[in-house]
Amino acid sequence: MANNPIRYSFGGDEHLFAEIDREMSLKAFFRGLKLTRALEACQLPGVLDICLANASFQVRFNPDVLAPHVLLAQLQVLEAGNDGEDTLETRIIEVPVFYNDPWTHETLMRFRDRHQEPGGSDLDYAAHINGYTDSEAFIAAHSNTPWFVSMVGFVSGLPFMYQMVEREKQLQVPKYLRPRTDTPGLSLGHGGCFGCIYSVRGAGGYQLFGITPMPIYDPAQRLAYLKPDMVFFKAGDIVQFRPVDRAEYDTLCSQVQNGDFAPRIRKVTFALADFLNDPQGYPQQLKRGLYDH
Repeated sequence: MANNPIRYSFGGDEHLFAEIDREMSLKAFFRGLKLTRALEACQLPGVLDICLANASFQVRFNPDVLAPHVLLAQLQVLEAGNDGEDTLETRIIEVPVFYNDPWTHETLMRFRDRHQEPGGSDLDYAAHINGYTDSEAFIAAHSNTPWFVSMVGFVSGLPFMYQMVEREKQLQVPKYLRPRTDTPGLSLGHGGCFGCIYSVRGAGGYQLFGITPMPIYDPAQRLAYLKPDMVFFKAGDIVQFRPVDRAEYDTLCSQVQNGDFAPRIRKVTFALADFLNDPQGYPQQLKRGLYDH
């Protein structure tokens, strides 16, 4: 089935916005990813930033160097030739998570007056509205299947992710009724069908499930895996959460402090058609590839 045409609109003198689809989906994400990568490869003088989102993207440009109609025409040419096979050379990354940790638990309990169900925890609430018997069953579902990083932003280095499952099986939890004024850095959050990792401490409205010892944003770039870029995640990355207990969490924190922590990362080719044909088996195949080497 042919893709719907992308809707383009200009924002002021320096921005071009592209709405790929009204509905967020892997298909829409792939179109945006391929098109923004193609635009980046053109190396057009005057293009300053290319910002990809879940089902849209925005280009910031210098109109004194690149005329708006020239940029629009180039994108339309790229769009017309961008309906080929949807494959992605990317990486799958293991992220250790201490679920139901004391720090995010203390935080979420401190803000219960802003929550839909003040009587329990965020994990209890998420388990209940998703039909799981308890928080442990919900954690198992949350960590069983890889997640796609669809965009990075809001605050520096924060990845938005959605799980590689059929649409009807997406874990969905609404955001807080009112945002918190505090969220521990490296907390694992969830709002709507999207997961995230809070890269720094600050305000937030997503439900809190746990915390990772793995730095994902560091301007000092102390750790080896952050040397290429202070922002670790990129759109198109695949994340596999691995539950850890308090003892392993403390051990990993010590490795981070000593400068010798390194996440497990493997190169992988993701094929959208293979996922759509086998949405249960294909993600598990990707997951096994993380540990088979």
